[in-house]
Amino acid sequence: MAVSKIVLSSLIHIRPITCAASYHTRLVPHPPDLVKWVKKEGGFVHQAVKIFPQEDNETYGLGLVASQDIPKGSLLIALPDHIPLKFESDAGDGADSVLVDLASQVPEELWAMKLGLKLLQERARLGSFWWPYISNLPETYSVPIFFQGEDIKNLQYAPLLYQVNKRCRFLLDFDQEVRRALASVKPNDHPFGGQELNASSLGWAMSAVSSRAFRLHGKKLAAGTRNEVVAETEIKQNDSLLLNYGCLSNDLFLLDYGFVMPSNPYDTIELKYEGALMDAASMAAGVSSPNFSSPAAWQQQILSQLNLVGETAIVKVSLGGPELVEGRLLAALRVLLASDSETVQKHDLNTLQSLSAEAPLGITNEVAVFRTIIALCAIALEHFPTKIMEDESLLKQGVSASTVLNPEENSDYRYYEKSLEAGEITIIKGDNHYSRLIFDGWRVITLLIIIRNRDEFL
Repeated sequence: MAVSKIVLSSLIHIRPITCAASYHTRLVPHPPDLVKWVKKEGGFVHQAVKIFPQEDNETYGLGLVASQDIPKGSLLIALPDHIPLKFESDAGDGADSVLVDLASQVPEELWAMKLGLKLLQERARLGSFWWPYISNLPETYSVPIFFQGEDIKNLQYAPLLYQVNKRCRFLLDFDQEVRRALASVKPNDHPFGGQELNASSLGWAMSAVSSRAFRLHGKKLAAGTRNEVVAETEIKQNDSLLLNYGCLSNDLFLLDYGFVMPSNPYDTIELKYEGALMDAASMAAGVSSPNFSSPAAWQQQILSQLNLVGETAIVKVSLGGPELVEGRLLAALRVLLASDSETVQKHDLNTLQSLSAEAPLGITNEVAVFRTIIALCAIALEHFPTKIMEDESLLKQGVSASTVLNPEENSDYRYYEKSLEAGEITIIKGDNHYSRLIFDGWRVITLLIIIRNRDEFL
């Protein structure tokens, strides 16, 4: 956590832009009317679509509300191609040349920083075409890169902490790259009008883009075409217009948008596949096997095919989401808890990785697999420094019911992440299969054994 404390100190104290506590505060007190600007530039906004403060303006800020019923299929918003801010450059312009060189140093996974550079350029430019939009942006964002070091630590979930530290480290390193690149630039070629950048302003720009920009798929739009937002369902009067962010985990929601979704069906927990962890889980489940630490040659071959061992192995596996159990982990457990290679070799990898396959290696094997998975969840929960009951108690003591995370409210994230792991235990014990028990009679035996023995490791 030393990196987090250093990074967050750098991000918070350099520039006032990151110090404001209120999420909804915009860059200027009275920004231009965004809807009027869009219409002036040839865009369209449905007459019933209004910008309106949300229930808790200090948390949610501004949103879109329907002032009257809107039929399904209605055009809500249309933007001419020249309105959206894009990363485009003129090769003959010195300032743009410097911007392109800087953007080339941004890794693809942090694409938001590339467009963020363009946003900072336009924010610094007097009379920018996009100022009516930029001036309406929040002054700060409630994403983890702006949390205090202790607040980051309190998120507790190691994969998320890694991603937060990685982004913070990138901002500090990229800050130095930007300083070096701008040190010898002529005033007329300075892409930011001579204004100094730092990790704080870079973080603001990256957060603004990641939380608000779309990456459009397909070919570049031809001249005269528009980006359109269409109502896919009927919208009732006073309903908020909501955006579907896609099938994302709570980690990504928090990193890019600053909130988490309760009961998120796409949330997952990450585990590192390693023999020692699997061995510990099998021992806790009472199905210990020497194959986890010393797999047989035929088992090792299958693990290689699953890309869980070897020089290029991907050892990150997950529980949760639509799959419930990642297929590679499921197959590995089935194989390592099997003693008969001939039975295993009767099935292809797809069958071994399928949760819906009817005990391909036998009921005894499947029972051992499920018990080991439950034990993995229990072990993962034990690594959190606080218990789920403690986090739930904090939430009941007056922490905002909102799941938008202020630094003080990261017990929300901890609670939902632990609920997911506890949920995995519940789902595997019963709910996932109750609707299929008539057809899958063997599952009744599996579930009863798991439920009967749950106290051994829970």
